[in-house]
Amino acid sequence: MNKHRILEHPVLGKLANQKEMTFTFDGKKYIGYEGDTIASALLANGIRKLRVHEETGTPRGIYCNIGHCFECRVTVDGKPGVRACLTEINRNMVIESGKQHSTPFKPTDNEVDLPRTYSEFENIYKEEKEG
Repeated sequence: MNKHRILEHPVLGKLANQKEMTFTFDGKKYIGYEGDTIASALLANGIRKLRVHEETGTPRGIYCNIGHCFECRVTVDGKPGVRACLTEINRNMVIESGKQHSTPFKPTDNEVDLPRTYSEFENIYKEEKEG
């Protein structure tokens, strides 16, 4: 049961007569309602972690909930990078959380760590110029 779901809203009133929809998240079936976004349906089912950071594996969830931050990216019906906060659920939708990826550009013990940002590049260049 969606024990986290809002059933009565102070402005919208009673949220009744919504059509139930079954969807799958990470292999488990859940119930959402017509008009739910993926993010709201998962939250109503008590799920807060939508993915992990691709490199570090730290958990990520809903952050801005307006499509700006891209923290809520999930894979929907095989399509990666879908923003859960902007995408409405559909009947029998298959959603997968984002997983950690290997880091092919991570330096080994004998390799030089390359700069990852322009700021890091500027600092290295400045140190080489001064030194």
